[in-house]
Amino acid sequence: MNPVVIAVIVMLALSLMRINVDFALIIGALTGGLLGGLGLKETVEAFSGGLGGGANIALSYAMLGAFAVAISKSGITDLLANSIISKLGRDASPLRKLYVKGFLLGAILLAAIASQNLIPVHIAFIPILIPPLLHTMSSLSLDRRSVACVLAFGLTATYMFLPVGFGGIFLKTILLNHIVDNGVLATANQLPIGMAIPVLGMFIGLLFAVFVSYRKPRSYFVENFLIDERESVEIKPLFLIAGIISIVLSLGMQLYANSIIMGALFGVAIFVLFGVLKPSETQDVMTRGIYMMGMIGFIMIAASGFAEVMKATEGVTSLVNATGDIVGDNKALVAFLMLLVGLLITMGIGSSFSTIPIIAAIYVPMCASFGFSPLATIALVGASAALGDAGSPASDTTLGPTAGLNADGQHDHIWDTVVPTFIHFNIPLIIFGWIAAMIL
Repeated sequence: MNPVVIAVIVMLALSLMRINVDFALIIGALTGGLLGGLGLKETVEAFSGGLGGGANIALSYAMLGAFAVAISKSGITDLLANSIISKLGRDASPLRKLYVKGFLLGAILLAAIASQNLIPVHIAFIPILIPPLLHTMSSLSLDRRSVACVLAFGLTATYMFLPVGFGGIFLKTILLNHIVDNGVLATANQLPIGMAIPVLGMFIGLLFAVFVSYRKPRSYFVENFLIDERESVEIKPLFLIAGIISIVLSLGMQLYANSIIMGALFGVAIFVLFGVLKPSETQDVMTRGIYMMGMIGFIMIAASGFAEVMKATEGVTSLVNATGDIVGDNKALVAFLMLLVGLLITMGIGSSFSTIPIIAAIYVPMCASFGFSPLATIALVGASAALGDAGSPASDTTLGPTAGLNADGQHDHIWDTVVPTFIHFNIPLIIFGWIAAMIL
């Protein structure tokens, strides 16, 4: 009857029943708070107090949506889509379609990987890159669930394995520091080695998703492109130049100010300056951006409230402590339970970066007492924290892909993003994380 476990189960069950994720998060938080002994008033106060934590992310999503709409008016997205369509041809053979699908998925994977390490913009690229490609994906009958898995893999596996960009924050700043601070002598050079086997499991899951689970064609309505039907945009060289300048300067501002909001605002301002947008059109651009990204923003706000209630119940701490109480001296069982508890915590909190500080204080001494090596400790703690990130309804690893793939209203967040990524990444991550703990 741990409140965190029950709250997560309630939230997931309601989400799978196609109940709105915001409702599921609120009901799950109330259930967990009441079971955790907070009382209705205290639960509501904790939930309300946590809402502010998601406000910045919500506004960031809305601004990104507006920036994506502005980019579409420059003609860059049309040029991108037309170039891919030209590669396909009018009467393309099945082999030609397969080539274009492979090219498209490969380019999306590289963009997702670069967003974590080379150009650390995280999910900010998705609402800009993916919506203009939906028309082409629909023409190819490409199953968007495979695209969601490609995006989730690039967003998650990259920071788990490569110690640069967001990977440097996750591996060096958070994971390594908490392992060393809790008494295990590990080094930065051991981080990629310890995480290699869990990431291998995710890679196998990605291959299975693309070549087995979602390889068959899936039909979409081509005319439902973007928000209000596909617009005919005149491609002008000046507008294309403005689009390129806007994207580059927006990225630079985002990295300099560490703010997606400022980056998107700066990008829209460039479009106004070059005449791509009239000042009076910014109202419509923002409205359409909110329409595109509003659902994602409100989920992130509700998720912050949910996480705050879970922390207030202190159920996370008792859940982690209970792991050590029930395993006895069974090394294999303790490794499995660590991973399972990490899955539950991250599914509720929605962030692997926030999970490590919660579990490390208990997990690292436990690993030492059971004789796990530093490499095995890295694998266990790192995989336990990352578990759930690619399968939580409230994680930006799932919300980001949905924001792009559902721009035309044909991609369900739970059944087309969350369930596929959970099956193909979280399950392999548990299996291969356990294997890593046993053999390293």
